[in-house]
Amino acid sequence: MSDAEALLKTKMEEVTRANQEFYEAFESLDVARMDRIWAQQEYVTCIHPGWTLRAGWPAVRDSWVLIFNNTFAMTFELTEIQIQVAGDVAWVVCTEQITSRQGEQPQGSRVLATNLYEKTGDRWQIIHHHGSPVME
Repeated sequence: MSDAEALLKTKMEEVTRANQEFYEAFESLDVARMDRIWAQQEYVTCIHPGWTLRAGWPAVRDSWVLIFNNTFAMTFELTEIQIQVAGDVAWVVCTEQITSRQGEQPQGSRVLATNLYEKTGDRWQIIHHHGSPVME
């Protein structure tokens, strides 16, 4: 394996871990965990299914607070995962199989998601999340 191939493999593993940490924070419904994995910059953006664009860290963070305060439980099973790395930027496209509970009954949904990461220092931080519902 060449040095370039080894570096790419390392970056792919790091992005895979960063993406897992994002979904673990999402499932935990803990905004402090979400705070740690997002780049808290004015250029971060987030589009939740059916929502308008949230731009800038305060608006993005507020969207997570709103979701977490109105959800009792949420789990993800990720499928069709594709990861690409280009320098210090990476993106993950996947299908989220979501089971959530806002009331008594669990609800299932499928969302096509794109997560964009930026490497700052030695950490990959999320800078964009976009989820679109998949119609059955």
